[in-house]
Amino acid sequence: MPENAVFWVERDSGLAKEVVDADLDELLDRDDGWLWLDAPEPTDDTATVLTDNFGFHPRAVQTAMERAHVPRMYGYPDHFMLVLHRPLRGDGGHVHYLELDFFVGPNYLVTVHGPRNPVVPLSEMLTEIQEVAKRLATGRVKPRSPVALMGGIVATLTSSEETSINRLAEEVGGLEKRVMAHMDDNNPQAFLDELFMVRHVLITVRTMASQSSEVLSRCTRVLRHLPAEDLEVIEDLRDRYRRLDRIATSQLDFLTGVSDFYRGRTDTRMTIAAERLAVIAAVTLPITAISSVMGMNVIANERSDPIFLTVLLVVMGTISILLLRWAKRQGWW
Repeated sequence: MPENAVFWVERDSGLAKEVVDADLDELLDRDDGWLWLDAPEPTDDTATVLTDNFGFHPRAVQTAMERAHVPRMYGYPDHFMLVLHRPLRGDGGHVHYLELDFFVGPNYLVTVHGPRNPVVPLSEMLTEIQEVAKRLATGRVKPRSPVALMGGIVATLTSSEETSINRLAEEVGGLEKRVMAHMDDNNPQAFLDELFMVRHVLITVRTMASQSSEVLSRCTRVLRHLPAEDLEVIEDLRDRYRRLDRIATSQLDFLTGVSDFYRGRTDTRMTIAAERLAVIAAVTLPITAISSVMGMNVIANERSDPIFLTVLLVVMGTISILLLRWAKRQGWW
């Protein structure tokens, strides 16, 4: 099980350094900076730290230990909790929800990576955190508050989601080209399966962005006691998720148009084929009826009457021609 990582951030300069074998209680008592604790896996030890060292509400701790299927926000007098997700595309069109929980107070930021599916590597859960931690350790980012650092982490999450949407847009463009080039007209089922898999991923990404935007909107209403610069960070994050929502929605609309065009063309082909089959049935039905009734008297006899047979064939042919002309006037073929 990977160990927790602890960083100490100086309040005035924003410079940070990683602390090995940190005494959390001692760091929390200091007033010259604040700490960032990252817990890669939610374990019983993690729950103990959150409860004993930080004094978080039991409901918030339980939320961090369990899988959350939608974003959440809990506000308390001296801190707040925020639950967000990032999509990860899996096999067969399935999309994993990678959960990241934030506990934000005046002198700490705690991040807990939510329960993960065993098929998801831990490295996928830690991608954004490790990137921000590297920037923090090298001084490339100098957050002035825990909320500012949370904003940097969430901004990295949204950037990853935007990259996912860009890849999906590339796939949608490829599908559109194949539709226009009639490349999959002979295999519509496989093509529609592929199309709806991409659609499912887009819907999932849009859902995450939309729900996260709503939760951050609640943050701006509940956390009005925060400093103005921290509220600006939260407002910027909400705007990022709104933008992702709009981009995913517009891309989904485009994909729906491609799908409707392809399905409309396929349905038209099926309709034309059905009409032609109906013409064939209409033309052959009276002939079949005549031959069925007369067959026993013309074909099944010991000998056929050439004159009667000729007249019968002429009558059947005439009926077929009349029916074909009538179907032509009706526009059936």
